Amino acid sequence: MSVTSAITEMVDRIVREFQPEKIILFGSHARGDAREYSDVDLLVVMPDGTDRQGTRIAIRRALNDVLVSKDIIVTTLDEITRRGHIVGTVLRPALIEGRVLYERTSNDYA
Repeated sequence: MSVTSAITEMVDRIVREFQPEKIILFGSHARGDAREYSDVDLLVVMPDGTDRQGTRIAIRRALNDVLVSKDIIVTTLDEITRRGHIVGTVLRPALIEGRVLYERTSNDYA
């Protein structure tokens, strides 16, 4: 499976199984300078009140058979509002250089 196919598969599974608000690809794959052994960095934005640690573990388990190196960061809308602008957090570069791969629309709530 190519990395591009793996990213698509991961996003599809996360959307189907966890109903995130948004999924952002960031890091070298988003910038277009990934190398052979670069990992895939995904920022998964969940609704406020989500157990971020528990959700991250569950997502990692759900993606266990997708054989690419990956780093899954789970955050919430509130966390982005409070910390997304702070230099030194993983959120800031993800929000600045990241590519939105999925964003929930009002139709998705129906």
